[in-house]
Amino acid sequence: MLKRKLYDQLLSWKAKSRGQTALLIDGARRVGKSYMAELFARQEYKSHIIIDFGNAAREIMDLFLNESADLDLFFAKLSAFYSTVLYERESIIVFDEVQQFPRARQLVKYLVQDGRFDYLETGSLIRLKKNTEQIIIPSEEEHIELFPMDFEEFLWAMGDEATVPLIRTCFEAKKPLGQALHRKVMNDFRQYVLVGGMPQAVLAYLDGKNFAAADEAKRRILRLYREDVTKFAAGYEEKVYAVFDGIPAQLSRKEKKYRLSSINENARFRSYEDSFIWLSEAMVVNACFNATDPAVGLALSADYATQKCYMADTGLLVTHTFMDRAFTDNELYKAILFDRLDVNEGMIMENIVAQMLRRNGHRLYFYSRNDSVNRENQMEIDFLIVQNKKISPLEVKSANYRSHSSLDKFRKKFAAKTGESYILYPKDVMQKDGIWHLPLYMAMFL
Repeated sequence: MLKRKLYDQLLSWKAKSRGQTALLIDGARRVGKSYMAELFARQEYKSHIIIDFGNAAREIMDLFLNESADLDLFFAKLSAFYSTVLYERESIIVFDEVQQFPRARQLVKYLVQDGRFDYLETGSLIRLKKNTEQIIIPSEEEHIELFPMDFEEFLWAMGDEATVPLIRTCFEAKKPLGQALHRKVMNDFRQYVLVGGMPQAVLAYLDGKNFAAADEAKRRILRLYREDVTKFAAGYEEKVYAVFDGIPAQLSRKEKKYRLSSINENARFRSYEDSFIWLSEAMVVNACFNATDPAVGLALSADYATQKCYMADTGLLVTHTFMDRAFTDNELYKAILFDRLDVNEGMIMENIVAQMLRRNGHRLYFYSRNDSVNRENQMEIDFLIVQNKKISPLEVKSANYRSHSSLDKFRKKFAAKTGESYILYPKDVMQKDGIWHLPLYMAMFL
């Protein structure tokens, strides 16, 4: 059983809500939503019913469509169909894959008002217009996002619950871990980067630390994502495929902004905008937008036509990059595991930082400005986050980087709004030139 932080959030919702709201778990396919919902229902309630709308019987669909006006009869039939006794305020009903049957989601309003039971929903592609345009979204519904397993959850799966609290202490005190401990943590972190945080891949890896088995699990997930594109992006699926398949090549470039000209020299953003939105709404990618004027706020100055497109799970990116070749041909595994990254270092390490920042609740922004007339104004900052009402610039660097000229220019240009500045790299904690240098795994605390 994989331990997930979501479980504590579910406990908190149950205690706080007391039946006044339903909870919707939103996340990418195969991220663990259904498993966590069933585990929570089984362990925290006297009885439960799980309705899988991806495979629900016709009788259940008819029940929601034609007999929901009389809730006494509705619950009686539901209880009989699933051979489960429902106990007032001690039972929960789970709507699994609720995006497959939006009518059930709309009914949540009246079920919550009835007050007899608790309600938990899980959904993928839940924010797509296709899955919401025919219903009124209930205001009684709370949302929570489930992301791939983070580094701490990965270490829990490896049987290590002691390391992250120690790393947190060093981060808060801004003290180095020391050579031996840092080397151990970086070794574990490299394994996490390669395997990723999709539960099926983690479980496959744990059985003998088998990278090949984890890779095969990730290939199955990637194939499933492509099938979803066919089902849910009808009419522009070829454009979604083109954007998705181009992600590794785009991220391997020095400037990682997505260039549509690589797909088609005549391609324009307005023609592909829906494809980017689809991948983001499906939580398959983490979009990172250019904040053209950080002095006035990140979201306010975001240029949504200029974006970097990171994979939501770095382990999937590693497999996606070599999807057309056998696992044995994937040079990234050896390069990352033995710390021999070269050309692809920026792609992988920027992606994992984006993943950790997104997991921490940050919307992703970067800063890019080209100025052929005045090179002092030309700069590229990998990420911008807001801390204590100040903007913190983040750069992802290799162990042997030589300069940080863009960071210096940014700190000078936006001095009044700039807070702490960070370089994330493979070495231990240090402060130099007024910039905090943090090991990559400490991005989990930013």
